[in-house]
Amino acid sequence: MIGEAHARGMTVSAVIDNNTGDSLEYRHLIKHPKYQEIWSRSYANELGRLTDGIRDIPGTNTMQYIRKHDIPKDRLKSVAYSKIFVVKRPHKKEKERTRLTVVGTYIDYPGNTAVPTSDLTTAKLLFNSVISTDGPTFHGGDLKNFYLNTPMDRPEYMRLKFDLIPQEIKDKYKLDSYNEDGWIYVRIDLGMYGLLQAGILANKLLAKQLAKAGYYQCQHTPGLWRHVWRPNTFCLVVDDFGIKTVGLKHAKHLQQELEKHYECSMDWKGKLFCGWDYKNRTIRLSMPDYVRSALHKFAHPQPTRPQHSPYKAAPITYGSTTQENLTDDMPPLSPDKIKFIQQVVGTFLFFGRTVDPTLAAALSSIASRQSKGTEATLQATRQLLDYVATQPNPSIQYLASDMILALDTDGSYLSELGGRSRAAAYMFLTKKDDPDFHNGAVLILSSIIKHVMASASETEIASLFYGCKEAIPLRVTLEEMGHRQPGPTPVTTDNSTAVGLTLKTMIPKASKSMDMRFQWLKCRHAQSLFRYLWAKGTKNRADYPSKHHSAKHHMLIRPRYVQDLLPWFHMPFIQQDYHLTIKMTMFTSTGEGVQIWQ
Repeated sequence: MIGEAHARGMTVSAVIDNNTGDSLEYRHLIKHPKYQEIWSRSYANELGRLTDGIRDIPGTNTMQYIRKHDIPKDRLKSVAYSKIFVVKRPHKKEKERTRLTVVGTYIDYPGNTAVPTSDLTTAKLLFNSVISTDGPTFHGGDLKNFYLNTPMDRPEYMRLKFDLIPQEIKDKYKLDSYNEDGWIYVRIDLGMYGLLQAGILANKLLAKQLAKAGYYQCQHTPGLWRHVWRPNTFCLVVDDFGIKTVGLKHAKHLQQELEKHYECSMDWKGKLFCGWDYKNRTIRLSMPDYVRSALHKFAHPQPTRPQHSPYKAAPITYGSTTQENLTDDMPPLSPDKIKFIQQVVGTFLFFGRTVDPTLAAALSSIASRQSKGTEATLQATRQLLDYVATQPNPSIQYLASDMILALDTDGSYLSELGGRSRAAAYMFLTKKDDPDFHNGAVLILSSIIKHVMASASETEIASLFYGCKEAIPLRVTLEEMGHRQPGPTPVTTDNSTAVGLTLKTMIPKASKSMDMRFQWLKCRHAQSLFRYLWAKGTKNRADYPSKHHSAKHHMLIRPRYVQDLLPWFHMPFIQQDYHLTIKMTMFTSTGEGVQIWQ
């Protein structure tokens, strides 16, 4: 169940009141009689950890309380503000956790601050590597206070709101005498969350410590680590490890090396965020409570009727010889409603990329319109919320493969507002010499093409170009994981012109606007990176995220991309007098549809 932590702490700067659905930040919580004592103690714990301790909680001496005149004059303009994050973590020992972070807007750090950290696609490739290789197991690891023990090359300075500091901290550290116009000033001596340089300094220190034991970061894939001879491969996201290994002793070797320098906790079964089936060599990714929490946060009511389409499909005009240009003439939204749309898009973007690729096109369309949103944009956002409420528990299943990267690409011409077109790609891991093998997507691309396309063929070539560009880093990552690609990556499109131009079986005439794209594609073909194939559109996996479809089409095709842990017809809004005849279709590994319920 990947992302379960995100579901629990989806709004990391606030917690959700289960009774009202309100988002409560720390400043609200300490004024609320129900939560005041709990969260005041939690913030005291955090301040104690960062300084010299409180009660039985040891301190890290990350920061020290100082007076304003102790700050060098040339650093006064770079004093940072602070932000208090609160999150509920039922699976942790400290269930109500407060984190004090630095808002580094004014910090002028002269060095490099870019941090090599793993992304979601790398993690999915690693999951597939576990089930597709004989013998390995997956384990999780977490480093406590990873950023809080890193030496810095210079101190930073921050100020805290005096009124928000718990009384027991004020009493222990005698902060009344440090109060200057309602602020308390601190000097930060060690790495801390939010500092621009904290991530890169912690990463460099970790690399230096693990290098002594034979671990190294891969050259081209950020956040991917291997051992020089042990069968250990892991991806690192901030302070969380996902470890693939063969033999528990090798995983324990990594644990022992980490515990020399950090406090490390391990998830030896690796099931905190993932559902593993080693016997059948499958893995299922899901986020069971994410949608429920999001709908509660946005106070979105349960739909009275099921919504099976995440976005309104363009009407079909039969017999028309020209494509209709979509427009939006509805009145603009207020800033509050625009902010609401942005929050919905931000909340479900990670969810869609992780477990529900059917949201890709809808989220892309709404995101492209959100800054200048209209009533139509708001209606589209509410339809999206109705859709996820109807299908709240999707999951993606991966099957064992030969770890060969493959992708399908597709494009839709003039399918977006303003005469824009869309490029889509479906990237998955397949078996050798098995073109019909179907697997869960490791990456879905569904992007509005920046430039106006002159024809449907140019749209297809642009889609081929976009998809291949995204595939190159994945191909490199697979090779760095030890899965050498046996030949050019197969790329399938349903447009014969796109294949003909890239394979030089067609002679371009007036196609100057397409030159850059198909010349790039021809170059990569000559380098044996890609092998371009044609297949019928009905078999193209990228057709689904390339455009907006009718509800009937979504109901037919959705089971091919996700598996719903709780089908919509089991949801509470389906009343006994609501009579429907629905054909449920299960897709096999060959992509063939089998009717399983009517």
